[in-house]
This record gives sequence, structure tokens and C-alpha cells, in this order.
Amino acid sequence: MTGSITRRELLVDRDGPLTRAALLAGGRLTDLHIDHAGRPSLLGSIILGRVERIATGLNGAFIDLGNGVSGLLPAADVRQQALDLAGTAAAPPRSPGRPGGKPLQIGTLLRTGQPVIVQVKADAAGAKGPSLTMDVTLPGRFLVHAPLGRDIAVSKRLGSGPERAALAGRLEGLVTGAGWIVRAGAGTADDGLLAAESEALHLQWRAVRDGAGSGSAPRLLRSGPDAATRALIELGGATPDAILVDDGPLLSTLRSWCNGHAPDLLGRIEAHKAPPRLFDLRDLDSAIAALLDPRIPLPLGGSLVIERTEALTVVDVNAGERGNPLDVNLDAAAEIARQLRLRNVGGIVVVDFVNMRGRGDAERILAALARAVEDDPVQTQVYGMSKLGLVELTRARRGTPLSALLQP
Repeated sequence: MTGSITRRELLVDRDGPLTRAALLAGGRLTDLHIDHAGRPSLLGSIILGRVERIATGLNGAFIDLGNGVSGLLPAADVRQQALDLAGTAAAPPRSPGRPGGKPLQIGTLLRTGQPVIVQVKADAAGAKGPSLTMDVTLPGRFLVHAPLGRDIAVSKRLGSGPERAALAGRLEGLVTGAGWIVRAGAGTADDGLLAAESEALHLQWRAVRDGAGSGSAPRLLRSGPDAATRALIELGGATPDAILVDDGPLLSTLRSWCNGHAPDLLGRIEAHKAPPRLFDLRDLDSAIAALLDPRIPLPLGGSLVIERTEALTVVDVNAGERGNPLDVNLDAAAEIARQLRLRNVGGIVVVDFVNMRGRGDAERILAALARAVEDDPVQTQVYGMSKLGLVELTRARRGTPLSALLQP
């Protein structure tokens, strides 16, 4: 039986132009997904684009995505299978970025005006447009469909070599089509759920593939997941105890998605009847507003100050009156990981922890921070401590930072 401390709830509402999906664990906000009707995200969208300009100096091409938006496609992300689907002839002599081989130049792979199938892997940030790839993926809770691949790749989180090989063998008899990535949650999922998700993702790809063959470019082939769907996908095998929705159309959309992709969740979806407003039940409006404040109090004393710049994000850890640097820093490591997720911070992050007494303390803090970011669905890498005592890490850019979504 699930205890109150570990109870997971997903709350979904619509507030003006915002569609919000908040995940709570033990009543505490742990993940937040927001869509803004006036600032739509392209993350995960699959688009039949058109080569607008070859950028030889960047070894990439700017792709017209429609509606006046263009993104950069690096040469290393060009895939002949995607070109074939878009009606492009003449394969290059070898794949771009082949290990041990010299990367091919973009001018030998694409030409101006050519239609191409691309996927947005990062939204525009500042003066930079969206980042694009031809390695199309369709994510699910347990599986990710990579239809241009051929193999079944298993997450390293799923045990040792023999265990992973056994799971790959099990999946071979369940999945539809080729090209699959097995997520960590698949290890405990039953065969029926895996087969159903595989079929749903393969049908999505068939619709994309068939749509690419008709109509002109640029044209949207498939939108990325909405806020509520992203929340469920990123939960993976960590099933929520309850899914509460306070908007009729959102409720219908979510039930429809679960019917095809996650039938085990249908019985957990409930309509919330106002008043009070759904987010008022957990004081989530205040919790979200606090995410715009650069200063964050730590649970056991001290505080964080998070400042974003054009090049990187800086986190300063303050000890306050507590006096024990190690304890303050251990508190800070867990809260930093949580804040990066909630604020959707991407790029380079530099952390100035409270000065520590010895190398052993520094190693403990680095290990604690590495553990804290392990469950982040966005790729996050802790690199270590510089000679100046600053901890360096990176978090992949995905979607729009929370501060940009919520600004007036």
C-alpha cells in the first residue's frame, strides 16, 4: 500500500493561456510542465521542412519550419533514411559523423530548397533558433520508438549485461517495427502494456511517414507531447496514484491518450469539480510564483541564489547561521537538482558551494549532487570541481525556461 509520504499526484488545469501539469510527491511539487497558448513550444515536433540556407561555416543548414521560424540542422544529424522519406534522391557515400571517418560537409548532403524531415530537439533560446535533428524519436512511458534505427537498445539503469540482454530478447517478441529504446520503467511493466505502447508509437510513426509523402513543405507532421502527456511520459514506470483534471477538454484529451498509450492509468483519472480551484488545494500558485524568485530557502537553513545570464546559470549557496558547511551543502545539492528541473534550466550551470574543510567533504558533495540529478529526465552531467572551487555541470536545453513562459 502506498504511504502518504510517497503518494504521487498529477494535477492538470487550465489557467488563462496556460495549461499546467504539476506532479506532487508526498504533497511537494517535484515536476512542472507548462504550455503557453501565446508562446507555443516546438519541442518534439516533427516537421517537413525546407532547406533555407546552407551554412558552410557552421557545417549545417538552416531549415524553414514554417510561420517564419527556422532552425539549425548540423551535418552530423543528417540521415539518409529521413531524406528518402521526404523524396530526396542520391545517398551520400557514407553516414555523417562515422567513427574514424572525416565528417561530411553539409554542402555534399543537402541543397537549398530541398524538403527534409526534421524533429525539434530544443526550442529557440535567446537569439538562437530551434535545434534540429533527423534522428526522429517518439517517446512513451516505457519505450522510445526510433524508427530510423534498427536495434533494441536497453537503458543502462536496467541491470547488468545478461539482464539487459534478456530484456532485449523479451522485447523482440513484443514490439512492432524496428528501432526501439527500452526505458528503465520497462523492467517492471507487463507484456501487455509494452505491446500496447509499442503499437501506439508505431502507428504514430506510420502517420508521420504517410503524411510526409503528400503536401508541400514546410508543414507540421506531428506536434510534440502536450504538458500533461509530457508529465506522464517522464514519469515512466513511476505510476501516479491519482490524476486530477479540472478542465473538460483536457480531461477528454488525456483519457484519449491513455486509452491508446497507457490503459492502466485510465482508472486513476478523475475530474475535479470546482470550487475550490484544483491548484488551490495544494497552494500550487504560490509554489510556482516562488520559482521566479532568485532566492530559495533551504529546508534546514541557509539559502540558494540562482541567477541566469546569457551564457550560463550561476547558483550561490549561502550558509546562513547554521555554521556546518557540509550539512548546508548536502541540503543544497538536493534542492539544486529540484530547482533545475522545476525552472527548466538548460545549458552550463556553475555552483559556488559553501567553502569546505577538506577534499573528502568536496567528494561527498559531488557524489550527492550526482545522485540528486540521476532521476532528471533531461540529460544532466556533473563534471566536477574547478581549481576555484566551483562545481560545473550541464543540463540539456529542452523547452522554454519557466521564467520565459511566465513573464508578462
